[in-house]
Amino acid sequence: MKVVILGGYGVFGAKLARLLVRDGHAVVIGGRSADKARAFAAELGAQMLVVDRAGDLAPLWACAPDVVVDAAGPFHAYGAAPYRLAKEAIARSVHYLDLCDDPEFCIGVSALDAAAKTAGVFVLPGLSSVPAISSAAVAALVADALEVDTISTAILPGNRAPRGRSVVASILNQTGIPTPMPADGVATTARGWSQPAMFDLGQGIKRRGWMIGVPDHQLFARAFAARTVLFRAGLELPVMNWSLAALSWLRGKRRFAVPAWFISLLLVAAGWLKPFGTDEGGMSVAVTGRYAQGWQRKTWRLIAKAGEGPFVPAVAARALLRDPAAVAPGARPAVSVVSLEAVEGAMSDLAVSTDVKVEVVTPIFVQVLGDSFVELPATLQQTHEVYGPRRWAGRTKVTRGASLWSRILADLIGFPKASDDIAVTVTMTPQNGGELWERRFDGKPFRSFLRPKQGEMTERFGPLTFSLGLHVRDGQLHFPVKSGRLGPLPLPRVLLPQSVAREYEADGRFHFDVALLAPFTGASMVHYQGWLMREASSLGDGDEQIIERPKATAIVQ
Repeated sequence: MKVVILGGYGVFGAKLARLLVRDGHAVVIGGRSADKARAFAAELGAQMLVVDRAGDLAPLWACAPDVVVDAAGPFHAYGAAPYRLAKEAIARSVHYLDLCDDPEFCIGVSALDAAAKTAGVFVLPGLSSVPAISSAAVAALVADALEVDTISTAILPGNRAPRGRSVVASILNQTGIPTPMPADGVATTARGWSQPAMFDLGQGIKRRGWMIGVPDHQLFARAFAARTVLFRAGLELPVMNWSLAALSWLRGKRRFAVPAWFISLLLVAAGWLKPFGTDEGGMSVAVTGRYAQGWQRKTWRLIAKAGEGPFVPAVAARALLRDPAAVAPGARPAVSVVSLEAVEGAMSDLAVSTDVKVEVVTPIFVQVLGDSFVELPATLQQTHEVYGPRRWAGRTKVTRGASLWSRILADLIGFPKASDDIAVTVTMTPQNGGELWERRFDGKPFRSFLRPKQGEMTERFGPLTFSLGLHVRDGQLHFPVKSGRLGPLPLPRVLLPQSVAREYEADGRFHFDVALLAPFTGASMVHYQGWLMREASSLGDGDEQIIERPKATAIVQ
């Protein structure tokens, strides 16, 4: 096939060009720079084309391509006519592909579906790591699932991987901006480049990833009947991750545009840091679901070495163009348009390895309580059977201690203010072997992290960590504080707060009653009590529809 790649000498366009030349396609390197296009085309033995995607496209159509691939980006900055190129391709019966991972751009292309079908061509944005490769992996992992709870994806490149300006601009454009995503069947948002989590890619490689927006968030709940869809990205060097996290916090507090000079500055800084880190990157796609064997987490992991990670975003397009006749006409996001088997086959000549890790998922309260967990009433069991993010909503009464010492401690820890009746939501999210609990009292957050350790439950509030004597008595769950520490330093018993905390069932509802007493004085610090119910799904009927799952494909073990 004759394939024109716009941005064909860029970071990812050049990788795709190399792969397509290997496969015997007639490749045309297109772009605004004649010198760059000519030099790279000569290196590959390809043709070159000078064309400006935003200008006159006559030179593009004059070379009569079978397929046009837009690898230029950034797709979030296409302006008032984002689908101009796709529309002109349809009008000329030319297939259109791109490597976009911008959610709005990918989803909006469906407006061209009828025209593309009439023309007999496919128009597929997102033919990249997401959503094309991520959806191929999910389709394989859920093929035998009875229920899909959570899909969690992460892309974690090595520090020496090349970074194009459009990629950096795309990341910065999202940093600090609310990203829509489904969590436990509820439409929620997360701030771009926040909520870090650790990922084990295998072969001793562990990296941290941060929330960022991709099409998967808005597409996979419907495509795979998933209650929660998460995506994170991360850089290898902590200093770069935490710098972006700081920028995210600032933009979250005070929204401001990212100027072009700042993008240039970061590119220069990234160049200075390039000698550090490695050329090894990876990708993780995990599905938590209910299978015939019980609740499991199945994770497809990819590791790219020898600097070949930047080839991965181009692999889906390569796989598709190896068998274009198998692709149905129409305009749609590139969800499940190629199989995982085809994707892995398209990486067979690269320094890339994949495997699938299968883990049994046991909720942390079941781990700690053991056989006594089944002594709890059904509502309490359901509350703590946390296989993916769980959201609860209800009402609560909060009483604060009157003494100065109690008020100081309560403010330092971040306990809610006193109120006779306020709304409360609790979100429990499995994370790094524990659960992140975010309580919102009248919209104001109060967070803690629970983790099993040596048969006990620990709960961390910032630098303070307490060991809880979790136990069941008379059908109620009790949470007394047994010990604590400040960072790594043990706290003497006199400095420990006293806890009278329990959960119980009443009137068919989950109820909680938590009273904390201040150290030294034993005076009341905070007392909150109320009830919770599972938060109803806020996804509309259209979001809850399920498309047919692709058939199971071979997975490299």
